[in-house]
Amino acid sequence: MSARPMAGMEQHPDIAELRARYDRVAETTSAHTLDGLTFLSGLYLAISPWVIAFHSRTTTLTVNNLLTGIAVTLLAVGFASAYGRTHGVAWVVPLIGVWTIIAPWVVRGSMATMSTVLNNVIIGALIFLFGMGAAGMGMMSNRASRRRM
Repeated sequence: MSARPMAGMEQHPDIAELRARYDRVAETTSAHTLDGLTFLSGLYLAISPWVIAFHSRTTTLTVNNLLTGIAVTLLAVGFASAYGRTHGVAWVVPLIGVWTIIAPWVVRGSMATMSTVLNNVIIGALIFLFGMGAAGMGMMSNRASRRRM
């Protein structure tokens, strides 16, 4: 028995190499652009009830858009700052995009007007696409590592 402490799993060379690959993919110009667009989309979703002026008519949809917008914004910040550690939750962003699209019809107490529906469908579709791109970044890293082997 040695007195040396055991190294944690995060110190394993394969884990470190995998994180380094994800970080290399996250440092590309396209990844920075995608992260920025995702951030801006989440920010817009959070403030959209006041931009489109439906905050006083539909408080449940207002709260929904505010919370989901903050979630997308925080995920985008995580992807931009530490994609190697946050890539595992990238699949959440497209789901939030789909939820945003259907929310005007399924959120209880919301009065779906043309402006609320158009707002949520357009920004939801953009968040879905940006989320698919973020999830695809991890797949690009995996493909690149297989080619090198």
